Amino acid sequence: MLALHHTTSHPVSARLTRFGAASVLTAAAVATPALIPGVAQSAQAAALSTRAMDIAASKQGAPYQWGASGPYRFDCSGLTLYSFKAAGKTLPRTAAAQYNSTRHISASARHVGDLVFFHAGSSSSSVYHVGIYAGHNRIWHAPRTGSTVRLERIWTKSVWYGRVA
Repeated sequence: MLALHHTTSHPVSARLTRFGAASVLTAAAVATPALIPGVAQSAQAAALSTRAMDIAASKQGAPYQWGASGPYRFDCSGLTLYSFKAAGKTLPRTAAAQYNSTRHISASARHVGDLVFFHAGSSSSSVYHVGIYAGHNRIWHAPRTGSTVRLERIWTKSVWYGRVA
């Protein structure tokens, strides 16, 4: 650091010191996530989930069809399956099985791209619908026969959240 104060007498040394400081800072920024367990994995999972949400959004207007998993028609779990598969992650076929395959999180921990599971009871077998969280209490989903893939507000408090790892 002393060379930074003597830039007029040692201009080359000052540049090297600044370069060295910048290199150390850059190396620390790049290496730090690898040193903190889970940070890199968490960032990768967030990027994957956001990509899946973007893929679901790109299917806006696609018709609902029970049992369909794309690319032109979807049911709820078919849309999530298709979106995550296109983003690089395989999910099970049904909403309940998808719930069982995710890391369960609280509403306060939810992020864009997390899955939102609608349930009618206290067990995972009561999960009857799934969508992809889009932020601001909204989901991308394929709601029901006669409708299309769309963005909609979460309409009930009977939901659980899951993060695809």
